[in-house]
Parts: sequence; C-alpha cells; structure tokens
Amino acid sequence: MATTDLSKLRIDKTSASPVAGRRFSKKHYFILGAVVFALLAFLVFTGVLAPSVKTEVTTVSQMYPSQSFTLLNASGYVVAQRKAAVAAKITGRLVELKVEEGSRILKGQIIARLEADDSAAARNQAAATREQASAEKIDAQLQFERAKELLKSEYVSKADFDAAEARYNKAVAGVVAAHAALQAAQVAVDYSLIRAPFDAVVLTKNADIGDIVSPLSAAASAKAAVVTIADMGSLQVEVDVSESSIQKVKIGQPCEILLDALPDKRFRGAVHMIVPTADRTKASIMVKVRFEAIDSRILPEMSAKVAFLERQVSAGDETPRVVIRPSSVTTKGEKQSVFLVREDRAVETQVTIGQHLGDYLEVLSGVKAGEKIVAKPTASVRNGVRIKAEEK
Repeated sequence: MATTDLSKLRIDKTSASPVAGRRFSKKHYFILGAVVFALLAFLVFTGVLAPSVKTEVTTVSQMYPSQSFTLLNASGYVVAQRKAAVAAKITGRLVELKVEEGSRILKGQIIARLEADDSAAARNQAAATREQASAEKIDAQLQFERAKELLKSEYVSKADFDAAEARYNKAVAGVVAAHAALQAAQVAVDYSLIRAPFDAVVLTKNADIGDIVSPLSAAASAKAAVVTIADMGSLQVEVDVSESSIQKVKIGQPCEILLDALPDKRFRGAVHMIVPTADRTKASIMVKVRFEAIDSRILPEMSAKVAFLERQVSAGDETPRVVIRPSSVTTKGEKQSVFLVREDRAVETQVTIGQHLGDYLEVLSGVKAGEKIVAKPTASVRNGVRIKAEEK
C-alpha cells in the first residue's frame, strides 16, 4: 500500500477569495472617519452625547389675579362671635336631651329637660290654691253686694256692711297672691327646661341622660354645661397683624379668605373690626374679617389665611390662571417658548402669553400647572439637551 507524503501538500493562494486579499486604502479610512465624525457631531448637537447643563428649574404655578394686588397676608382661625355653653338654672338630673352634635336649633326651642316632679307638684298645689281663692272671692263679692243693698234699706247695720266689704277686699287680695304663687311655681318648672338662647348649631354635647347638671358645677360629678352652641351666621376670621403692617388695614377693606380645609375655594370678605388693643407678647393687633356670604362648609376653629386687597375683586378675577416667570420665556421673532423638563431633558415648547399679573406672566396655552420648566434658559440650553436641575 502506497503511503502519502503529507509534506508535499501546499495551499494554492491564487484561488483565495478576492475579498481576502483586498486592502482598505487611505480614501476608505477617510470616508469612514468622516461618517463617524458626522454621527458624533449629530449626537452632540441633538444633545444625546452632550454633557448635562446645570440650570435652575422651576414649577409652572397657578395663581388668582387678586394675588397681584394683595397688600398683606395674615393667618388665623374662624371664630363664632356668638357662642354659648348652655346650662341649667337649677341643679337637677337630666332626664331628656333632644339634640346632638350638628343639630340646628331655634331661639326658645327646648334642648333638654331636668327631673322636676317636686316643682310640678308645687305648681299644681299653687293652681289649686288659686282656684280656692277665686271661689272665695266670688262668695265674698256676692255677700258684699247683698250687704250694700240691705244697707240702703237699713236692714243691716253699718258694721255688718263693713265686715262684708273687708271680707271681699281680702278675697281679692287672696286671688292676687294665689296667682303670684302659681306664677312662681310655674317659673320653677320652667327652670327644669333648658332652652336655646338664639338660633344656632350644636357644637358639642357635654352631658348625657342621667347626669346631674348644676349651674355652678359644685359637685365633682356634676356637669355645668349641657351643650355648646354657636351662631353660624356670626362666623368671622380672627387674624393677628403685626404692628408694623397695621397701617395697611382699614375698616371695610376688601379681603379674600382661604381655608385650609377648602383649598380650591376663595371666599370674599371685608374687614369688620380692628380690635383697639395690641398683644405685647406677639407685637400684633387682632383684626376681625367677616364673610360676605356664609358657606355651610365653614366651621368654627378652621384655620384660615386672609389676603388684604388693594381693591375689590372683579368678576373676571375669580378664576385661577396658569403663570410663569418672564425669565422663563425665550423669544425668537414672534415665537415665544419655554423649555419643559421631561426625563431630565429640555423640550422646547411654544406658549401663548396673556397679561401680566404682578411679577408673573399668564400662560394661555402650551404648559400646565405643576410642570417643570427651565427658570432662566441660557445659550447652552437647547432642545433635547440633558438638564441637571437646581430647584428654585
């Protein structure tokens, strides 16, 4: 068997692929470099590979036009100017309570009733005494009239006539006294009824059926007040104004009231009173602001902020506006834009500007309240560039 000499084997290089033997020329490298450079330049220009631009970022806000003519702001609380802790005039056990928290009551309405069996018995006795006195008066009057006629015919003596007259006068006085005693007994019964002193709403219930109530609450277990009520029509906001700013406030001055519990509603008000004394510990003066219209949602002790205005709020000033600082706007010809910040990149957005509102510009379209924008765009801030935000 013949053996094969492997050492004689050779690779025919002439039959290799033409591509394997191809070499890149300088021209090819130049074209490739130009493409890479153009791609890098494009990415840098569009901001994909550009370094982050450090700039101030602010939030598109919402404001009411009245804020542009506000002279002074102060905070305080809603306070009922007519408020009462309703108690009994006598000491007794509470046997009936007709109201609860939130109940609306009218002046004179019975709120609660105390145990008054003894007073009722005394009243009934006084009524009976008055009936007896009235009967005696009728009898004495008949005897007196008869004696008067008989005296004319001299059938009775003058002494008998005088006695009949005296008995009649005594009977008349007895009726008056019995009527007064009945009135006193009725007053004692009425003292067991606790009535509303004015139209109001019940704020708190301080006693329950079975409790002993007393006007002085002398006993440890006695309750002084049965309920606490307030006239909701008398609600006002009491705020403290510093002494250095009180000259900006005057009686009747228009105000806007903002309640923390109702942040989307601004209530019209006016200065009702500047309390003529200062608080030396706070160096402030209390100012009372009345509501132009009372809302049922307003409750005593709510925290409130008051804006003292330069002028009255007009109808068009009641709607909030979207506003931005003028420094946020860039102008190119007739086009006005801002740079929104989305996913850490600047997005140029055209906006429509409205009127000036103090230090702000009204934005009619283009951005919404709450969006982030570049506060002071510079030449390095372009569409698509990365933003390293500094909150303002």
